[in-house]
Order: sequence, then structure tokens, then C-alpha cells
Amino acid sequence: MASRVKSSGIGALAARAALAWVRSDPRSAELERTNFHGRTVSLAGGPALAAGATLGAAAGAAGASAAAAAVVAGAASGAVGFYDDVVGNRPEQKTAKGFKGHLGALREGRVTSGLVKIAGVGAASLAAAALLARDPLVRAHPARARGGVLRRSGDVLLGAGVIAGTANLLNLLDLRPGRAIKAATIIGAPLVAGRGGAMTAGTLGAGAALLPDDLGETVMLGDAGANALGALLGVALAARTGPAGRALALTVLAGLTAASEKVSFTKVIQDTPWLRELDALGRRPAS
Repeated sequence: MASRVKSSGIGALAARAALAWVRSDPRSAELERTNFHGRTVSLAGGPALAAGATLGAAAGAAGASAAAAAVVAGAASGAVGFYDDVVGNRPEQKTAKGFKGHLGALREGRVTSGLVKIAGVGAASLAAAALLARDPLVRAHPARARGGVLRRSGDVLLGAGVIAGTANLLNLLDLRPGRAIKAATIIGAPLVAGRGGAMTAGTLGAGAALLPDDLGETVMLGDAGANALGALLGVALAARTGPAGRALALTVLAGLTAASEKVSFTKVIQDTPWLRELDALGRRPAS
């Protein structure tokens, strides 16, 4: 319990310190955007959450390999997400929407910021999964003890899919103030209990520290915050599951991603009373 409290506190303090530092930068006005309510908010919440959650998760990791996996996944996902937040706002970048749009732009000889983000999150997820494979606690799982090279390689690919898939899921949910952090809390709460829970506690501590600013619509997470938050939850999930658990998690994540192409998550939330109430809880009124 003490380790969870400690990592949560580190994540929270780091997130608040990072937010203050980003806001004090003379160029911080360049991060201002208009949200769905027409209010001016700052993207400063993204890098602040990425930094705080990464440090909190690394502080709570059980070993050096798991800590390195958290740093790679959180920092890299946050960095490429921030790049997309800033560069993707340019007029020539806005024409490419979705994965198909980014691939279409690539065929025309243009590398979009969204494609850089997709490739960066994928590479970071693969590197993080490979680092997790070296962690003694992860390797000790019974299903891995009898695995050969091919099975171990497949396990790393499953882990990378879980990390990237969770990063993408949180990014898909980050369409309203506080929604991504609330979703992360629901997903991460079970992971706080049991082995390796301090890593998740560090991640959620950073989110909790920035939730009032997110709900108050003074900051927004953007791709930087949502991707980093999701990737770190993915690392924690991959660290405590065997190949079968990773395959199940990846199947669920793939299903939700496919569903998002056909169904609006926001519409589902609005049409479901208890989800609508939870989503609006604590949020600044529209008026």
C-alpha cells in the first residue's frame, strides 16, 4: 500500500509541476485551442499528464525493465502525440482524417503528423513490450516458462498490441472534458490491486491531479495526454497478464476500435442515462 501511495503522489506532484512549467513558458499562448463549448483551453494538460504519469509509473515499477518500459511507452507516446497536437492544427494537415486519410496522404508523398503519431506509438509499444519481456516477474508467468523463441516473439507482439491499443482507445474517448481520465480510472482501478499495482497508481495519480483542470475546461489532454495515459495503462496490463490474457485484451481493444468506425462513442454515452451522468459528473456547465 505504501508503494502505491508513494508512486501516486510522485505522479500527482510531477503532473502539477509540469503543468506550471509549461504554462510559464513565453510561448504557451501557442497551445491555446477552442473546445467544443467554444471556450479557450490550453494543450498544456497533455505534456503535463504525460510527464507526471510516466514518472509516477516508473517510480512504481517493480524492476528496472518495467520502469524502462513505462518511460519508453509514456514519454514516446506523449511526445509524438504532442507533435500531432501542434503540427496537426496546420491547414495542410487537417485534410487527412483517420488511418485511411493518413495512408492516402502518404501515397501522395506527404507524411502527416497523424502518421508520425501512429508510427511513433507503434514503435514505442513494441520497444516497451520487448523491455517487459526482460522483467523477471513477467518472465516468471507459467505460460512463458515453456515457450520457445517464436512463442516469446508472439507474446511480445501481443504486448505491443495491448499497449498501442489502449493508447488508441483513450485517444478515441478524449472528446469531452474529463472523459479520458475517468475512463482511465475505471480501467486502471482493478490494476491497482495486486502485483504491480504501484505502477498503475502512479499513472492514475497524475490523472487525478489534472482532472479538476480538465473538467473545468482550462486545459485539455490532446493526443499527448490521452496517448501517454493509455499507453501506460497498457504497459501495466501487459505486465501482469500471460499470452492468453494479452490476446483477450487485444481482441476487446480491436473490437472497440472497429466499433468506433461505425458508432459514435459520444452518441452511445449520451443515449445511455447512467453513462451520460457519469460523463458529465464534475464538468463545467455549458452555459
